[in-house]
Amino acid sequence: MKRPIFLGGLLLLVIMGLTLSLAQNYRYDYRAGVPYWEPDAEFAEDVFTFVRIRWSSGRGWRGRGRWGRWATDYPDSDLNFSYRLHQLTAMEVNPNGLILELTDPELFNYPFIYIVEPGSLRFTEDEVTALRQYLLNGGFLMVDDFWGEREWQNFEYEISRVFPNRVPEELPLSHPIFHAVFDLKEKPQIPNIGDALRGRSQGITWERYDAQEVHFKALYDDEGRMMAIICHNTDLGDGWEEEGVDKWYFHEFSEKKAYPMGINIVFYAMTH
Repeated sequence: MKRPIFLGGLLLLVIMGLTLSLAQNYRYDYRAGVPYWEPDAEFAEDVFTFVRIRWSSGRGWRGRGRWGRWATDYPDSDLNFSYRLHQLTAMEVNPNGLILELTDPELFNYPFIYIVEPGSLRFTEDEVTALRQYLLNGGFLMVDDFWGEREWQNFEYEISRVFPNRVPEELPLSHPIFHAVFDLKEKPQIPNIGDALRGRSQGITWERYDAQEVHFKALYDDEGRMMAIICHNTDLGDGWEEEGVDKWYFHEFSEKKAYPMGINIVFYAMTH
C-alpha cells in the first residue's frame, strides 16, 4: 500500500506572532473573496492540501441537492482556512484544496483529510477498509461539526467498524495539540453563526441542549501516534466559513478559536 507523502517543509512552519491579527475576509466571487496565490515552485513537493472527504453513504447525499452533508460549509471554509494557513504561517499551501472519496487511490498522496457532519454517515465496507489502511499508513483524519449524543453514538459505531479494538480517548487541555502554536486556555466550542447570535446575550455556545460540553477525542496507532482528532459539540468549519459575515462572530469565534485550533491541529498532525 502506498504510504502518504509527508511534507518535510511543514517542519519549517512558523507563526507570524503569537496572536491572530486578521482582516475580515468578505466574500465577493467564486473564491469566497479569498485571494489566489501561487505556492513556491521550489517547494512543489511540500505543499499542504486541505482534503475534504466526500462520503456517499447514509444521508451523505441528501438534503443539499447533489452535494450532501459532506459538503457542509464548502467551499468557503476550505478556502478561508487554506488562506489563513498561507497568510499566518511559513507553510506552502494549495490555494484550492481538494475533494476526494476514501476509496480514491490518490488519497494516499495526502497526509491530512477532513470529514464534516458525520452524525448520520454510514461507511461502506470499502470505505472502512480504505480509511483503516490510510490511517495505519501514516495519514491523519480531522472530524468536525456534529452535536449531541445521538450523532456521537452513530459516529462511534462507524469508527468502531474501522478500528474495532481502539476507543477514542478524550484529550486533556494539557495535551500539546492545544498549545502547539497557539496557547489555548480552553477547549474551543464554536457554534454556527445563527446559534451564536441567538445565544450571544446568554453566553450560549452550544447548538443543542445535550451538546453543552465540547469534546476533542483522539485515536492512536500502536506506536502512540495520533491518527485522528474528533471534534464533537463544536464546529470549527463554521468559524472558518463565516468569518466575513459578522464582526462580532469573527472576533469571538473565528479569530480566537476556530483558526487557532485548526492551525494547531494541522501543525501537530504534520510534525508528529
